[in-house]
Formats: sequence, structure tokens, C-alpha cells
Amino acid sequence: MSASGGTKAIVAALGANLAIAVAKFVAFAFSGSSSMLAEGVHSIADSGNQGLLLLGGKKAKREATPEHPFGYGRERYIYGFLVSIVLFTIGGVFALYEGYEKIQHPHELEHWYWPVGVLLFAIIAEGFSFRTAIKESNEIRGRLSWPEFVRRAKAPELPVVLLEDFGALVGLVLALGGVGLSLLTGDGVWDGIGTLCIGALLVLIALVLAAETKSLLLGEAADVTQVGKIREAVVDGDTVTAVIHMRTLHLGPEELLVAAKIAVQHDDTAAEVAHAIDAAEARIREAVPIARVIYLEPDILRTSTSTSTPA
Repeated sequence: MSASGGTKAIVAALGANLAIAVAKFVAFAFSGSSSMLAEGVHSIADSGNQGLLLLGGKKAKREATPEHPFGYGRERYIYGFLVSIVLFTIGGVFALYEGYEKIQHPHELEHWYWPVGVLLFAIIAEGFSFRTAIKESNEIRGRLSWPEFVRRAKAPELPVVLLEDFGALVGLVLALGGVGLSLLTGDGVWDGIGTLCIGALLVLIALVLAAETKSLLLGEAADVTQVGKIREAVVDGDTVTAVIHMRTLHLGPEELLVAAKIAVQHDDTAAEVAHAIDAAEARIREAVPIARVIYLEPDILRTSTSTSTPA
């Protein structure tokens, strides 16, 4: 995922959420709708989340240091994980609490046209943000389904924005349903029920994001296609005859570490092996440009040595 593409989607989401948050709080002040309050807090949390993603992207660009020789690429994963925590605590848990309170102490909505008007505006604004995220994601998604894209994406920004925007749109529909039923029945409990549904949705999305970013933080290998390209690039059929075993690890969304033990001819000179390793590294970088850190160890292939260990 390109950093620019992720940044464009984040900025679009940030602008939409800030405008929506202001409108929701104004609607809450006039109507007293708990759905509006929960949605306003949700939009504030989302705005903070987009700020965290931008901050993580900036910090990840720092140069490597002796203390952190592989750079700071994983900063983007850390801030992506923080986003899931913020969404869970500030967005989801607050909405669940507010919904419970409204069900326990319901009251009639005042100035109903405020929440309805704001919700319609918010749906349009969130739809624009969601459309931008979908457009940016489609440029790199390929043939993956949307669930596969969220699970396999190595850069956290677009999956986070996609899920946030999707959750926001569904939450707005739930809020509109709660407000509408409260107006039709004259019972404010429905507004509280809508708020509870919003909270449950946000908690679910936060858990999905936490699980995915946790996997990235632990360290994920290159995808199957990239591993195949690396294996093909290593072997030249002359000096390098096989890959004995190989490991890959994402140091960041756009930086891959490759470590492999390669088979060379038993009678090759040290100079020939060194030249073959240099050539193999060049082929790897050409085949998979994000392979930035490469370690190749030469060895003699033995019949008992397996070449099928995972990457």
C-alpha cells in the first residue's frame, strides 16, 4: 500500500468526521437524543483515530538508528493497534453505557428535525469518505474479496478507515432508526436501543481491528506470491542451485526482511559464492522491490536437508 494512498483516505475521513461531530453535538444539544450523543462521541473518536494514523505514518518515516537498526516501519502497526483501543473504549463502551442509561431513563425527543437532518447530512459525508477509501483500496486490492483484503493487508491505514467508515454508515442508519421509532411511538426507549446497537457494532469492529493489527505487530511473513517470486529469483541454476530454507518478515508495510540458506556448488571458490550472493540479492530486489533487508547464507545441499520449510 502506498503511503500517499493511505494518507488521502485518512485525510478525507478526518475532514468528514470533524464536520459530522460538530453537527451531531449541535443536534444533541437541541434534541437530547442519546443516539446523537453516542454518534458525536463516535465521530470524535474516529477523528482522533485518523490523527493517530497520520502520526504513525509520519513517525514510521524516521531513519534507522543504531538502537533501531531495522528502522521504524512498525510504528504504523502500533498506532493502528491504538486506534482499535480508542474505538473500543471511547466509541463502543461509551455508546453501550449511554444506551443503557437512556433505556433506564427514557425521555421524549425535542426538536426532532435536528437529529434527522444531521443524520442525513452525516450519511452523505460518511458516504463520500467511504467512497474515497474504497477507491484507494481497489487500486491495490486486486482480486481479493473485502474480508481477505482486511485480513491480508500489510499496511493498516486503509483497512482501518474502511472498517471505521463502514461502521459509521451502519451506525448512522441505526441511529436514524432509533430516532425514527422514538418519534413514531413517542417512546424514547427506542433511541436508547439504537444507541446500544451502535455500541455493539463499534465494539465488534474494534475487536476485528485489534486482532488484525496484533498479527502485524507480532510479525507477518510475505504473502505466498512474493515468497514464490523470491525463491525463483534466488536460484540461478549455476552457482545457486536451490533454497534450503527461507524466512521472510515484514519490518513495516513496505519493507521486507528476507533471510535464506542457499545451496551452492561444493567446489565453488569464495569469490564465486560472494558474486553469486550479490547477484541473487539484486534479482530478489528486482522481483520484490519491498525486499530491503536481505541475508543469504551459502551452504552445501545435503539429501537429508528439507527445502520445504515455511517462509
